[in-house]
Amino acid sequence: MEPTLNSIAVIIARAGSRELPNKAMAALDGRPLVAWTIEHALGCRALAAVVLTTDGPDIAGVGRTHGVHVYDRPVKLAKDDVTIDAAARHGVLCWEAEHGVLCGHVAIMYANVALRPVDLTDRAMAQLQTTRADSVQSVCPVGKMHPLWMRTVGDDDTGNTDVLGMVTPNRIFRRQDLPPVYMLDAGALVVRRECLFAIDPNEPHAFLGTDRRALVTEPGDVVDVDSTFDLLAAETILAWKRRHGQFPSAGPRSTTHRIRAAS
Repeated sequence: MEPTLNSIAVIIARAGSRELPNKAMAALDGRPLVAWTIEHALGCRALAAVVLTTDGPDIAGVGRTHGVHVYDRPVKLAKDDVTIDAAARHGVLCWEAEHGVLCGHVAIMYANVALRPVDLTDRAMAQLQTTRADSVQSVCPVGKMHPLWMRTVGDDDTGNTDVLGMVTPNRIFRRQDLPPVYMLDAGALVVRRECLFAIDPNEPHAFLGTDRRALVTEPGDVVDVDSTFDLLAAETILAWKRRHGQFPSAGPRSTTHRIRAAS
């Protein structure tokens, strides 16, 4: 197979989540979270195909209903210690074997991310290609949850167990004096194929390459659902965005005709 310029999305959805069981199927506004992610991927103009890799029959059913490429994940890749890059590689290899071409870039999408800006993945993919970086991830400001304001609770020499301490000693008391810090928001993660397949057992993040770039989002742009509280937050943010006309629907697009033949 010769490499092509195809960019594909690989949605990873494991059925055995713990805190919120089968969270990919948790309902937001009457649709499972995985459907929200699939519809986002189908609306991305930069993608030639959308792949879903899962061990959950109900999750797979949602994927087939939407007409995306669904590949059943083997048991060895469905355990809770399997890395996201291993799951993504499974989806890539299955799609490439089916179509006889190699992809060039991969958008790894978490099925449980409820909300994303409709153009987020397209912007990340454009940034990846323009900068020729190895990977691009979306991040958002941590705000008042800044690490310099984090505290420890521990013991002292007299037997007290509720002693308040500072994680990082500092004298910053005003929020506006905190240095900018960002957290990964799980909204967008795009990588070059060659980086995704550069496996280093001693470096779990080797698949991100060495040139890693950030795409900054605003608080509330992305909602990553790992708990019932996150799901409630997603419902609230969705309702607010709809009231203020900030959540347009891009509508799903067919990707079956956009695969570029190998040259």
